[in-house]
Amino acid sequence: MPILFGRVAIAALMSGSLALLPLAAQACTSFLLTAQDGGKVYGRTLEFGLPLHSKLLVIPRNFAMKGTAPDGTGGGGLAWTGKYGVAGANGLGLPIIIDGMNEQGLAGGLLFFPGYAKFQDVAPSEAGNSIASFEMLTYILTSFATVAEVRANLPKIKVSNAPQATFQGLVPLHVTLHDAGGSSLVIEYVDGQLNMYDNPTTILTNAPALPWHLANLGLYGNLSGKEPAARKVGDLNIAAPSTGAGLHGMPGDSLSPSRFVRAFNFVQNMPVIPTTAQAVTAARHILNNFDIPPGSVLTVAGGAGGGIAGFETTEWSGIADLKNRTYAIWTYANATARKLDFAKLDLDAKAVKFIPLDQPAADIDLSK
Repeated sequence: MPILFGRVAIAALMSGSLALLPLAAQACTSFLLTAQDGGKVYGRTLEFGLPLHSKLLVIPRNFAMKGTAPDGTGGGGLAWTGKYGVAGANGLGLPIIIDGMNEQGLAGGLLFFPGYAKFQDVAPSEAGNSIASFEMLTYILTSFATVAEVRANLPKIKVSNAPQATFQGLVPLHVTLHDAGGSSLVIEYVDGQLNMYDNPTTILTNAPALPWHLANLGLYGNLSGKEPAARKVGDLNIAAPSTGAGLHGMPGDSLSPSRFVRAFNFVQNMPVIPTTAQAVTAARHILNNFDIPPGSVLTVAGGAGGGIAGFETTEWSGIADLKNRTYAIWTYANATARKLDFAKLDLDAKAVKFIPLDQPAADIDLSK
C-alpha cells in the first residue's frame, strides 16, 4: 500500500538526513526527443554505487514545504507553498524529487556534478531565502511552469552549500530542465555563481560543466550514421567487415564526456518521429544504450563523492511525456514500465504519496 505523509511530516523529513548521493561514481544520462505532432519526450537513466531504493513520489499542488538551512539543520530554510502538482522518482524513501515532471509539463532531473559544483554563500540573515542543492528540483517543479519562469525567478533565492550528514558535505548537483514548448535549460552553480544555459542539444550527463561538453562535441564532427563507402587501393577493395559501421569511432565507455557524445549523436541521427507515442518508444531504445551491467564500472572507497567500494549499475530509467503528462519508470529488477498519468492523479490531496517500485518481474507465457 502507498505510504502517505502529511505536511508536517514532509517538512521534518526534508530537513533531516538526505542521504541521496553517498557513492564513488554516478553516471546519469539525459536528453529530449521531439515528435512531429508537437510532443516532447524527456528520458534519463540513474546510476549509483549503491541502491537508492527509489519510489514514485506524488506531491500535490498547494503543498507547504520548508527548505534546509545553510548549516544543514532543518527548519531554517526557505518556506514555500508549491503551486503545481509533481510526480517523479525519489531516493531512500524521502520526499525529494530526483527526477520528474509537474502538471504543466515542466520536467527535469538532478544529475551528479562532482568537482565543479560550489553553491552560494548564505549569510544568517538570508537563510530563510535559501534551499539546499538536493532541494533544487523539488522547488523548481512545484513552483514554475516553464523554463522561462525558472530563468526569471531562480536568481531570487539562494542555493546554499548546506552539508548533508551521510555525504559528509554538500551534494554536488546540476539540473536539466525541459518544458512542453521544447525549451531546455541547464542550471549549474560553479564557484558560487549561478549559471543558466540554454541547451540546444538537450543532452546532459555529469561533469565537466555544460560549456565544456558543447566544445568537446567538435572533436566528433566526423561521426555519421551513414555506412562508409568502400575504398579502392589498386586491386584491393577496403570495405567495412560488416554492416553497422554507422557512427563508427563513437566513444563507448561510461565516462560522462563519452556518454554526452553518444546521447547527442543518437538524438541528432534519429529519423523524423511522427507521433509522441513513437517518441516514447524511441527514447526507451536510446536509454537502453546507457545501461551499465554490474561489474563494468567498479567504484572505489573515498573516490569521487567520498563513496564506498562497490560497482555501479543502472538502477532505473525514466521517461516523461510532456504532451500527454505521463511519467514512466522501469528498474534494474523489472523492465516493465510503471506509469503515472497526471489526468488520474489526485493533485488536490493533503499528503505526499509514495508508490513502491518493488513489483516482481513477470514473463508473458505464450506457450499455449
